[in-house]
Amino acid sequence: MTRSEPQTVKFRGSEDITLVADEWNRGNSDAGAAPAATSDSDQPTVLMLHGGGQNRFSWKGTGQILADQGLHVVALDSRGHGDSDRAPNANYTVDALCDDTLGVIDQIGRPVVLIGASMGGMTGMLVAYVAGPQKVTKLVLVDVVPRYEKDGSARIRDFMASGIDGFASLDEAADAVAAYLPYRKKPRSPEGLKKNLRLRDGRWFWHWDPAFLTAPTDDPFVRIEKLERAVIESTIPILLIRGKLSDVVSSDGVKDFLEKVPRAEFVELSEAGHTAAGDDNDAFSEVVVQFVCK
Repeated sequence: MTRSEPQTVKFRGSEDITLVADEWNRGNSDAGAAPAATSDSDQPTVLMLHGGGQNRFSWKGTGQILADQGLHVVALDSRGHGDSDRAPNANYTVDALCDDTLGVIDQIGRPVVLIGASMGGMTGMLVAYVAGPQKVTKLVLVDVVPRYEKDGSARIRDFMASGIDGFASLDEAADAVAAYLPYRKKPRSPEGLKKNLRLRDGRWFWHWDPAFLTAPTDDPFVRIEKLERAVIESTIPILLIRGKLSDVVSSDGVKDFLEKVPRAEFVELSEAGHTAAGDDNDAFSEVVVQFVCK
């Protein structure tokens, strides 16, 4: 099989914002237009939604592996992240992210398997429910459940806030990441961080809208109830992947989720934390391929 190389494409989100994505195995059809071309017309598209403060490059390894299986893959920059437009009025609620994703699915024009990490997983829960099983055929939740650990979530926000004024060098940014993810092996070169940072006025800034941290958010109690109802009432296959080292999804959180959604499958990755796809991409990708392709 010829190795598929990703192409940068654009979709139209809600509120008329532009969403940028990497896409594998599009064939000769137009970017953002339907229908998509794949090597197997019976296979769905895989649509990947990253976590808060991340971007589409978080999925680079897994996206390539899925594409090498002949699947049509779209890794999306969510609003305010990566190269996508920042949200009007700093609207980064789950409902706004859901509306964007529903629009992207309609533009893809065929059923999708949703893979969502953290913020992307919460979005995926709601999207799968609203879109229905004809449009979303499977759902992969990466270290996210409706009732996640508040302390772990706060640590993510603290890490994001700590770099809001930028870094003097890539090495300084790499040191900050290493302190936040002490269990992950630090790369020998910080050059890979250029996918997540932008140089401006002599400093390196994370490539997401700072208003994401300060904008009004959903009422957490309403959101929890909404997402729980979505996964409980959804009928599609669901896979929950937890990083064993995660402080965002606990064992109790997994137990609660599986009691409420007994049809869901569960896999725990022993060498991964909350950022499971980046922590142990080989193990993560193997689990995802098995679920998506069966």
